[in-house]
Amino acid sequence: MSSLQTYRLPAPFALELGGELPELEIAYHTYGALNAEKNNVVWVFHALTASADAADWWSGLVGEGKLLDPSTYFIVCANILGSCYGSSGPLSINPKTGEPYFASFPQVTIRDMVQAHALLQQHLGITSIYLGIGGSMGGYQLLEWTLKAPELFEHIVLPVTSAKESAWSIAIHTTQRKAIETDATWKDPSPNAGREGLIACRGIGMLTYRNYATFVNTQTDHDDRIDHFSASSYLQYQGEKLADRFHAYAYWLLTKAMDSHNIARNRNSTIEALLESITARALVLGITSDILCPTAEQKHLAQHLANATYYEMDSPYGHDGFLIEFEQMTALITQFLNN
Repeated sequence: MSSLQTYRLPAPFALELGGELPELEIAYHTYGALNAEKNNVVWVFHALTASADAADWWSGLVGEGKLLDPSTYFIVCANILGSCYGSSGPLSINPKTGEPYFASFPQVTIRDMVQAHALLQQHLGITSIYLGIGGSMGGYQLLEWTLKAPELFEHIVLPVTSAKESAWSIAIHTTQRKAIETDATWKDPSPNAGREGLIACRGIGMLTYRNYATFVNTQTDHDDRIDHFSASSYLQYQGEKLADRFHAYAYWLLTKAMDSHNIARNRNSTIEALLESITARALVLGITSDILCPTAEQKHLAQHLANATYYEMDSPYGHDGFLIEFEQMTALITQFLNN
């Protein structure tokens, strides 16, 4: 359906917190084709550990016959800066040394990711975006880009996201990074550095992506065992599954980027005033059982965005519901776009 492509900037890329990358690579997927009017672009923003292949991790929304159908839309999804799925990140080769960056890769922010998106947008000849959509960390990127380029987006969809990283989420990420840092291999110049720490880190994350009810309903043991519990093996499985496809350096770096998310930072304005300046039609989606980014965060967005509709999805899947509740999301987004 789509193959991974790479945009290369053979020049220094300045970073918000200072310094620069000697060159930049952004891995991306496109689905469908840009129409003659150039008004059918959908830009999908991925969350923390996803890739540019939106048709893979959001298969219920992206694909033939789905809500985001490539026969109708030109769909773009770019791997974020600092990740390990093809864009410049800790596993990339530093052209100054000829070796992978590993721990020396500089700290990046959501705004750096958006600046990279903007370069790709220009490279692809995109002048307007009909729909921007991204949940969780993807929503951070979408909000930042909407503020950076107010006229670019016609519609935006913001599931389970917020205008500023909460103290609760920062505390979770700090604990996750501590788990990585306690791994004796952390900061080794190796693609396997911090693997066991990342497994533990993922377990912490799973507790916040889901919730009490989902664990009780799916992982309760109906026997008299005193060890090797289903909940324990489930977290171990999820940790190993992530460690097989992701990297501790990228996870550590990207959670730092999430913690710095605050649309009002260095803008000499308030969050509320900045949200009110966004004129794109917005659909904000909360999930009743989300304990990582609770509905209060989305209600705050919807209250202050200039042209927003809020809907709360009833789902037992917590924060991960935006990756699972395809039927509800398809119905809600279709109604939003057709109104």
